[in-house]
Amino acid sequence: MKKLIALTLIAAFAVTALFVGCKKKETGKTFTVGFDAEFPPYGFKDDKTGEYTGFDLDLAQEVAKRNGWTLVKKPINWDSKDMELNSGAIDCIWNGFTINGRENEYEWTEPYVDNSQVVLVKVDSPIKTIADLKGKVVAAQTDTPVLKALQNGGDKADVGKTFKKIIVTANYNNAVMELESGAVDAVAMDIGVAKKKVDDAPGKFVILDEQIMSEKYGIGFKLGNKELRDQVQTTFKHMVADGIAKGISEKWFDGKDVIILKP
Repeated sequence: MKKLIALTLIAAFAVTALFVGCKKKETGKTFTVGFDAEFPPYGFKDDKTGEYTGFDLDLAQEVAKRNGWTLVKKPINWDSKDMELNSGAIDCIWNGFTINGRENEYEWTEPYVDNSQVVLVKVDSPIKTIADLKGKVVAAQTDTPVLKALQNGGDKADVGKTFKKIIVTANYNNAVMELESGAVDAVAMDIGVAKKKVDDAPGKFVILDEQIMSEKYGIGFKLGNKELRDQVQTTFKHMVADGIAKGISEKWFDGKDVIILKP
């Protein structure tokens, strides 16, 4: 009888351990970040290594490391980002993700980058100011604040009402290809991405001095998921305090610290 009881207890313990182990795997050690894989320098595929890399992905890797998580980099279709997030396929959207205009749609961290929306043109373009865009064809990425601003108007974005046409592209790489081919006259885009395009193709493109609008980037989590948001934000603030975040920023932005998040 004692042996039977002992065997029963051992079996029960094994089942419990198996259950706990499964539960731990479900809740514990992976951190899946959704990102646009054609959004350098924040997140993109390195042509030489074939690996996903970028400013935001490096920050996410450090957050995962400090929490004992395995980072999963999941490229997503930008139009499907909400479906990916709400289904649980990703834990957050971390990829030059604009807070402005989306304040109530996600659980946001505090802003960590102050970003502006600018206009990219060919270096020999007659377009020198935002006003010169009147009657022109301008490209912008789908579901971005600058696209919505140009479509709806407001401050300098009112210039969108004077365009001949707005071309909506799936990503900024496509938009810049349209510009290079002459299919569009300009691209309205994030300043960080625009600078990367200028640097990658010396003598081809230039950024207009005027900005269309200013905005801030944050990390977006599913509504209600404040616990994970808080954990990531706390870790990020520790990275700012000890200088690691600054080092990552300087790596991607020519020695500049673009992070505005305070420890």
